[in-house]
Amino acid sequence: MKPKVAVAGGGEKGRTVDPSLPRFKCQECHRALVVVGVESFPDRLPAHTNSGMHASSVQGSIMGASRMDSSYVVLSKQNKSQSPGIPPRPPTAAAARHVEPNQSTRAIEGSYIMLPPAAASIYKTSASEGGGAHLPPPSPNSTSPSPGNNSGFHSSVTVLKRAFEIASSQTQVEQPLCLECMRVLSDKMDKEIEDVNTDIKAYDVCLQRLEQESYNILSETDFNKEKQKIEEEEKKLKAAIEEAEKQYSEVTSEMKKLEMKSKEFEELEERYWHEFNSFQFQLTSHQEERDAVLAKIEVSQVHLELLKRTNVLNDAFYISHDGVIGTINNFRLGRLPNVQVEWDEINAAWGQAALLLHTMAQYFPKFKYRIKIHPMGSYPRVTDINNNTYELFGPVNLFWSTRFDKAMTWFLTCLQEFAEFAINLDKENNVPFDKSLKLPYKIDGDKVGSYTIFLSFNKLENWTKALKYMLCNLKWVLYWFIGNTSFAAPSASLYLAQSPK
Repeated sequence: MKPKVAVAGGGEKGRTVDPSLPRFKCQECHRALVVVGVESFPDRLPAHTNSGMHASSVQGSIMGASRMDSSYVVLSKQNKSQSPGIPPRPPTAAAARHVEPNQSTRAIEGSYIMLPPAAASIYKTSASEGGGAHLPPPSPNSTSPSPGNNSGFHSSVTVLKRAFEIASSQTQVEQPLCLECMRVLSDKMDKEIEDVNTDIKAYDVCLQRLEQESYNILSETDFNKEKQKIEEEEKKLKAAIEEAEKQYSEVTSEMKKLEMKSKEFEELEERYWHEFNSFQFQLTSHQEERDAVLAKIEVSQVHLELLKRTNVLNDAFYISHDGVIGTINNFRLGRLPNVQVEWDEINAAWGQAALLLHTMAQYFPKFKYRIKIHPMGSYPRVTDINNNTYELFGPVNLFWSTRFDKAMTWFLTCLQEFAEFAINLDKENNVPFDKSLKLPYKIDGDKVGSYTIFLSFNKLENWTKALKYMLCNLKWVLYWFIGNTSFAAPSASLYLAQSPK
């Protein structure tokens, strides 16, 4: 019966593993291992071998009765035949040296693993250390070794552990290993051995090649010449190195200067981009402001054109008619027997007419009336050349209203003077005759057309028509005024369309 290293849990067929047996782990795959077959191992050792192991434990020597000077581990005879999967190992030279030539192999009745002298000291203290696995006390139902064999069993376990330690120290591979890991390790070592042998062959070839090469031995004179030549070359190389170092230092200093300039340029570039971004921002802001101003200008121009086309005075002094009665700003100027207009409304109409004629005269500094008009709301007045003031408002007596008649006559005179000024201004500006101002109703003293503007001893119908013609002439003058003060002048059709009949 030989000891076997098996994976835990596998066991042998039809056999249970004793839990008191020492358990190991494979140092490669870390699976649990159990040594099987150790329980009967001490009984199968030869008597002198068993006594030798005890002697090595007690006396401190190994195999005192034998002629071997080294320690060994005893295996059973069945271990002579190799286990399947493990290749046979040839005997080492160390093992051959430990066995004397005249020693009979029959003296050792078992197989042995010969250990080198360095490993023999491990077994000198095996008994004193109490090495080996601390096994738990066997149960009555277990298949553990009998009490008489416990001493040999523990010695075998201790030797097995020491053998694993020695193998680990000598092979630089942690022991124990399972069979599968052992095969992998064996293949790996064979590969390494093959690589080493290949390197050895390559070294041998190189060594043979070097031994076959011939060398020319120089004489002392030639040697000195070669030496001098090499020294000169060395001096030249040193000079070249010094020159290169000098150039390197110059290049280094120049590089530092260039780096400083480069940093300055980078700072300048960064400053430039900051300024550029700031300028771009200012330019964008300016463009936005410019676009906003241009938009405002465009809107203002549109408004200006609209204002240019707007008849401001025509809107402020809207002259029209209500049937036979002329109106200014919807105030009727005149009355009929069947249409009794209040004097307050007539006074307001005269106030608007006076204000319009006075406003147009104020626009031309060169023009001055001989008669002064005082627009005073619903109570306008007129002052003649003799500084006599007349009231241009009512109520008055229809049969005797001299002051009111003179005020209306002086107003009609002012209107005629402004019309003559407008005609002369057109002649100065070379305005064609057909486009010059022409009053639709001729003014002659107190008459407009063929109707007198006097109220005394006059019919209301005739007085009302005279006032209507007067307002028509006033509107004609108003349109001329708008056309000569940067406002669009109305066409002749507009005059005719709005002229009272």
